[in-house]
Amino acid sequence: MVFSRISRSLPIQTMPRPLERPVPIARDDDRSLVFRGSRPFTLGVELEFQLIDPFSLDLVPRATRILERASAQSDGRIKQEFIESMVEVTTGICQDMEEVEADLRSVIERLQRYALACDCHLYASSLHPFARAFDQRLSTNERYHEIMEELQIVGRRMITQGLHVHVGLPDGDSAIKVFDQIRFYLPLLLALTASSPYFEGQDTGLCSYRSKLFDALPRAGLPGAMGTWKEYQGLAALLERAGIIETVRDIWWDVRPHPCLGTIEVRICDVPGRFSEVLGIAALIQSLVAAILDDGLPIYDARRAIILNNKWQAARFGLEAYIVDPVSLERVSIRDAISHLVGDLEMYSHGLGCRGYIQEIHGLMDRGGSYNRQRRLYRERQGFQSVIQGLRSEFWR
Repeated sequence: MVFSRISRSLPIQTMPRPLERPVPIARDDDRSLVFRGSRPFTLGVELEFQLIDPFSLDLVPRATRILERASAQSDGRIKQEFIESMVEVTTGICQDMEEVEADLRSVIERLQRYALACDCHLYASSLHPFARAFDQRLSTNERYHEIMEELQIVGRRMITQGLHVHVGLPDGDSAIKVFDQIRFYLPLLLALTASSPYFEGQDTGLCSYRSKLFDALPRAGLPGAMGTWKEYQGLAALLERAGIIETVRDIWWDVRPHPCLGTIEVRICDVPGRFSEVLGIAALIQSLVAAILDDGLPIYDARRAIILNNKWQAARFGLEAYIVDPVSLERVSIRDAISHLVGDLEMYSHGLGCRGYIQEIHGLMDRGGSYNRQRRLYRERQGFQSVIQGLRSEFWR
């Protein structure tokens, strides 16, 4: 997949806006869904962690105790998740990657202190290698119990963690423009972040088994193109009238517009194994959104089946995958596609002030993805405890 060089000027606005909490579908007078536009290219990052026992390294249900401690801070930055053995941290609305780094580091360090006080550690991976899904305790949130009633065994197996990156956009049409085109690049992001090769003590043969567990959910996976904001409005209204969703947050696609926050939310990523890799992926996504909005990358109009094939290859083989170029239909190395993309985004990453962060992508590819490091640790030391200890030791590198 070869990306053309870019030459257009970069329209960057980086002033932050206050953090907004999610609310139900907002509507104007004609009952159409409202996109509450935000400053272009502002950022918000959501990162989910596993909670593990210090000795057995198995998952432990400590989230409620941690949240009780965190509530004293009253900023809502440490949040409840689906099961009691995981928590989510979120940044505020950040104007650039330097602010993301400082904000995210601060909240993770705070969470680490709370975890230690509650007799557990944090672990950054999208699946625990040996924990049993049916041993996990569901969180007390009533909404999660309603979802579980619908999902049954599919939901019980969802003991997964992910990285979500929000990028601010000015209006709904801009959001759909980015939504339609960024879908072609999602397999590259999945290959870079894949960190879930093991499930319940078995090597799944995949680099991102999390992505396949997620694909089993209703209203999840790779979406089709929308074309216009009006088309998305119509779909959301249809799903609500049919009683399929209560809010657009009940749509769990790999990428989705987030009208209430005024962002495009990229959700396909596994949890990278290092803090520096989290920052590199966020910078890559921010630059990618800016380039798409500026018409700085090729405009693709290929069938969804091509992207689905590429997503499968990324989930199965990670950075060793070969994918299909959506225009030439030739097989290309996903590593080459990523390298070309980073080069094509250079002007945008420079303009956004995140060039240094995006260079971490090269380091990630040189080291190999988290899935590769996990398998190497298992081969060398013959045990999942060694995998967890090894990944934990390198998180802040």
